[in-house]
Amino acid sequence: MTTTPDDPTTALPGRPPVVDLATWQTARDELLVREKAHTREGDALAAARRRLPMVELDGTVEVVGPDGPVPFLDLFQGRDELVVYKHMWYDGAPHQGQCEGCTTTAWHLKDAVYLNARGVSFAILTTGRWDEVASYVEFMGYTQPWYSVRDVDAPVGGSMGYITCFLRDGERAFLTYSTTGRGNEPVNGSLGLLDMTPYGRDEAWEDNPEDWPEGHHSCWFWRSDADGNATWGPTSRPVPQWIRPGATPVETLGRHGHHH
Repeated sequence: MTTTPDDPTTALPGRPPVVDLATWQTARDELLVREKAHTREGDALAAARRRLPMVELDGTVEVVGPDGPVPFLDLFQGRDELVVYKHMWYDGAPHQGQCEGCTTTAWHLKDAVYLNARGVSFAILTTGRWDEVASYVEFMGYTQPWYSVRDVDAPVGGSMGYITCFLRDGERAFLTYSTTGRGNEPVNGSLGLLDMTPYGRDEAWEDNPEDWPEGHHSCWFWRSDADGNATWGPTSRPVPQWIRPGATPVETLGRHGHHH
């Protein structure tokens, strides 16, 4: 069955053309060839990452956690590999004023059980003062370990918004890999699923068919109001904060723009 724009049974504005299953399967199989090539290139990139050199760092440098200052080596929890997410921090901001992008990443990394099973530890680092960080971690209900790296030099501290990997050899520690920006996207499973849907991320930069809905600015859905409507106004907050453990609409609605 062919599809023409003037056929009212198949041409739906802003939607994919309607075809029979066999026609769809042919188009799907053609795309699969490209997807497999993309997967193989991803495997090749991962192989290249494993061949990067590494940089030794001082594993005794202290970071601050719930038990006070501890050496960075403690974050490995006895394992040989460590992945950290470096969470941006706005000093003195209310909880809803913290970075929605970093919240997106951290919320997708709430559970590191599979990393741990593979012998990899995970922690979140941030430049916030520990008292503010501890309050935020409690508010969000996070169970993964958080540490303040305020005034700590790179690669343990430094710029935030990065996924960074480390290797331990006894009492020696090494930086092996770091990425930021869209390099962080593999953590965010929601983006991967949205990329499979007809309307994608609904962002203006995406390459869409001519009559598709007009896209929004990037990351537009990472903040919302209490009703779940995407908004970046004075009463918005990172989306997970509306459904964090123990949250109720009454409690959150009454405290816009204030410290918790």
